[in-house]
Parts: sequence; C-alpha cells; structure tokens
Amino acid sequence: MTLDIAPLRSIVAVADRGGFLRAAQSLQLSQSAISQHVRRLEAAIGRPLVVRHGRGSRFTPDGEHLLAHARRILAAHDEALRAFGVEADRAIVIGSTEHAAAQLLPSLTAALERSLPAFRTRFRIDRGTRLRDSLAAGTIDLALLLGASDDPRAVPVGELELTWYAAPSWQPSAGRPIPIAAFDDPCVLRSRALETLAEHGVAAEISAESAQLAGVQAAVGAGLGVALMATLGQTPEGLVPRADLPRPRPVTLNVWSRSGLSSDVTRAAADAVARLVGDPVFELARGA
Repeated sequence: MTLDIAPLRSIVAVADRGGFLRAAQSLQLSQSAISQHVRRLEAAIGRPLVVRHGRGSRFTPDGEHLLAHARRILAAHDEALRAFGVEADRAIVIGSTEHAAAQLLPSLTAALERSLPAFRTRFRIDRGTRLRDSLAAGTIDLALLLGASDDPRAVPVGELELTWYAAPSWQPSAGRPIPIAAFDDPCVLRSRALETLAEHGVAAEISAESAQLAGVQAAVGAGLGVALMATLGQTPEGLVPRADLPRPRPVTLNVWSRSGLSSDVTRAAADAVARLVGDPVFELARGA
C-alpha cells in the first residue's frame, strides 16, 4: 500500500479548513472526492482516521498521528519540486462584492498572475457580510470590501469615487422624496446614499431593493429611482450619471485577509489592487 500525495493533501485540508466541505472548496474538489481520499488513506492504514462527531467530524488518535506525518510528507514533496524549479499547485481564493468585481476583476486577474505567479487565483462573488463570514471560516483567503475599517485584517488600498445614476428620462417629482434603488441592507453604498441626501436636507426613500447588482441596475433603468454606485468612471449601459444630486464622499476599498495568511501574499494582492485603483497602499506600503 502507498500514501498518495492527493489524499494526504485532502486530509490536511480537512484539518486546516475545519471540515470536508471547506476542504473541498479550498482544493476545488467535490466533497465526495475528499471523502473518497480519506477512505483511501483509511484503507491503506487499516484504521479509521476521521469519525462523525455531532453534526461534524473529528480526527481519531490515529488520524492525528497520520496528519502529523502527512504535513511532513507534503513539506518534503513540495520542497523537492521547488528544488527543481517546480512550484506545487497552490490556489488563492479571493472574495469580492459585485461592485468591485464588475470593475476590477478582469484587470486584477492579470495583475495577480504577475504579482503571485506561484498561485492559481479563484474568485467568489458574494455580499460583503457573507464574505466576512467566509474569511472567518477560512473558506476564502482575501476579500475586496467597501467601507472604512479599523480591523487589523483590513488593508486600505484606495478611495473609490461614487456616482449617482438614473435612467435617461428620469426626473425627480416635486415635493416627493428622492426614490433610491439599493442593495438589501446591510450595504455600505445604501447607507452612504441615504446619509448623503440627509446631510443636505434632501428627503429620500428606498423605492427598490435587490440582492444583486443587476437587479439594482434594472430598477434604475426602469425609472424606479436613482442609485449610488462605484463604477471607476464606467457608466453602466442604459444609465446616465446625475450631477444634480448632492456629491457623496468617496468610499474606502480594503483588501481583507484571513487569519494565518502569509503577509507576503496579502502585500502582493493589496499592491496589485492599489495600482489598479490608482492610490498607494497606505500602511502596508510603509511596511506597517
């Protein structure tokens, strides 16, 4: 019997990611493939390695013992590849909100290939709150999130200008609140839109809500109201910018990293995003 590298990498991922599902997501495999890898190791060892525990699972003493060996074997395996100039296949999973994704990801993919050539890059598009949960769970490595933060995991990489957009024929109704099309709460742009109008004494109300950017843009295009968006100067198709509404303050874009991620990886990703946005990386660039 032999201990193959792929099953050993799977069992280490189960331990590091906290379960079969998260291990599957990190390795871009199905959950059944991870389970099959563990069964192959159990067949080779002749002992159970992982057992059910409540609604999850836990390693047996033999599983913990094999896990220690697996880490050493993988370290030696990857070191042998590097000695011959071959990098082990590694992936970085980057989460992004739709606003950041629509404008940044096409260019960011190429930028990260230059900044992190040893890694494959995968993206997950989701709401900001769910991306924060995914970071905490370790199922993504980095996240592009809007809004100022003093969290040590958040590296500010620039300020995004915000613009009001409406349908070409839309006009405000005299004596009535400005209708706002926005993402479901909580949302930084939704809050900024309402705050900006309130600060200037302009009455406003939410007229349409959506969990997706396409839904917000469709509502605006249908004349249901205006929306505040971060588009890096690229006007969404079918909409027009509105300069007659109070000008909002820019919103901070941060690169968040999961606990335990290499600072070199965070630095490279943050630098790449900052170059695209056009602003320097504040604290990180100064070596903080």
